[in-house]
Amino acid sequence: MSALAPFKNQLTPGQTAFGCWLNLFSPMVAEVVAQAGYDCVLIDLEHGPGSFLDMVPLLQAVQGWDCAPLVRVPSNDPVNMKKVLDIGVEGVMIPSVDTVAQAEAAVAACRYPPRGRRGMAATIVRASEYGACWQEYVAKADDALLVMCQIESAEAVRNASAIAAVEGVDMLFIGPFDLSASLGHLGKPDHPEACAAIAEIEAAAKSAGVRLGGIPTPERSAAELTNAGYSLVLADADVLLLRDAARSSVAALRAGR
Repeated sequence: MSALAPFKNQLTPGQTAFGCWLNLFSPMVAEVVAQAGYDCVLIDLEHGPGSFLDMVPLLQAVQGWDCAPLVRVPSNDPVNMKKVLDIGVEGVMIPSVDTVAQAEAAVAACRYPPRGRRGMAATIVRASEYGACWQEYVAKADDALLVMCQIESAEAVRNASAIAAVEGVDMLFIGPFDLSASLGHLGKPDHPEACAAIAEIEAAAKSAGVRLGGIPTPERSAAELTNAGYSLVLADADVLLLRDAARSSVAALRAGR
């Protein structure tokens, strides 16, 4: 286990951590991103093409750097959570948490009995150094993990205060693109109705004393999210960094002919 404080404990009030999505599932790309100085990377198993097994080389690539590995699971399913936690991450993002019952199920899947329902295989899994420190791991795993519930639907907004109040939910992570689509404004994350809904979520999180996470939108920058009190901002993605740099370089090359 890492000698450093868990990433969750580093998300102190008044401080914002910055991270990068990993969607390409390239270990070398993950290593370059970690070397760049991001506070964390988030491996995307929901929208990325990679598998649970594909996670392992990415984790190995970033583990030599002060860059916390987080993961978004494909869905709110206890088997998904069990697999990624056994592989070993410091935080898990659960997409489309719309109700209190779904939030409670997500937390339970992340915790060992009697506090939850996570399967016990700590004597052999990667997260506990393949069992070499399983007792220490089991003693700390529940409380060290950052549990992030994504709020990204009209129903979730209505239940945001109750979801934030669920014991074990550490962060409400706002998905502005899916949220705006749920409200009838596909591709318009800065639509006034979406902005009003986001303000409701922010108020719910702050009232409950849980952390806020999110991504910038065309009309709301990372700096604005930081000023609004967000603890985690995932401002970049490996595929976007590569796409934009490549297109910019090609444009400059052709302009110089």
